[in-house]
Amino acid sequence: MSERGSDTSSAATGTGGRLDALVTRFEARTPPLAALAVAVIAVSTSAILVRWSAAPSLVNALYRVVFTIALLGPFALSRGRGGVRSLSGRDLLMAGLAGVALAIHFASWFESLSWTSVAASVTLVQAQPLFVVLGAALLLDERVTRRMDLGIGVALCGMAVMSLGDLVTGATVAGARPLYGNALAIVGAITAAAYVLAGRAVRQRVSLLPYVVVVYTACAATLLVLALARGAALFAYPPREWLLFVGMAVGPGIFGHTVINWALAHVESSVVSVSLLGEPVGSTLLALLLLAEVPTPITVLGGAVVLAGIYATASARSTADSGPGQRLVDSAGTDADEA
Repeated sequence: MSERGSDTSSAATGTGGRLDALVTRFEARTPPLAALAVAVIAVSTSAILVRWSAAPSLVNALYRVVFTIALLGPFALSRGRGGVRSLSGRDLLMAGLAGVALAIHFASWFESLSWTSVAASVTLVQAQPLFVVLGAALLLDERVTRRMDLGIGVALCGMAVMSLGDLVTGATVAGARPLYGNALAIVGAITAAAYVLAGRAVRQRVSLLPYVVVVYTACAATLLVLALARGAALFAYPPREWLLFVGMAVGPGIFGHTVINWALAHVESSVVSVSLLGEPVGSTLLALLLLAEVPTPITVLGGAVVLAGIYATASARSTADSGPGQRLVDSAGTDADEA
């Protein structure tokens, strides 16, 4: 190796060592439960930030991911052989497919917030654990217990109540087309589940940062194609919009889902699953305070039923899982939001 190449390698190694040292100090000084509480609050802001933005939903999703890559990329790339370059071709392909699923999740969920209430959208998109269980049973031949069946059934009943109850009763609802918006949120939940299932095998072999950088890059590329196909403007936005884009990446992205993924290595997945049920509650309260959006009684009732079903399903699945590695990959993509 040339002297210049050696110097470059040493510089990269030195930078990676400093970054690793910072991460290590953060992990040592941060109580996992405190980090998890901060993460749940952070992800609860996602729907509010999207609602505040006047940009198209695809553009919001695109820049949330782009700025997340910009913030996380140096940490992953600085790890040299232990980073992105360590992924095999098969792992890169699976991570890329996970990124495409994540892009569709973001696109459908962000769009749903334009058509239905925050309470309904966030609760329905949080139902992804139900579809993970169904997908794992169909694709991975995993066992579904009676408690999981019961939880899925309860959650589906709650979804029906949330989606149809207000239309049947004739109540005034938030959103121009709530049924359409609710359907988009369910699509977001399904694609979030596909994201989790696609990444399960990869996350058993690859560390967090290299994996999420590849996933986010594939996600951003997919969102860029979708945005261009829709003719969305990419740059003509005032400073307020760019601050919102960065806020989506820093808040729900970095302090939200990335911290949740970190916490999964230190806290039981059952605790994380229950904690994430706080996102719909937090988002609904923030929508009430910041958007003056009051959920209807039917939405509250249906949401409570959905959350009860998600809790029963997620906790039953966590009990059935064995080993910390399995628990980690099962919940690695929870988003939903996600990332």
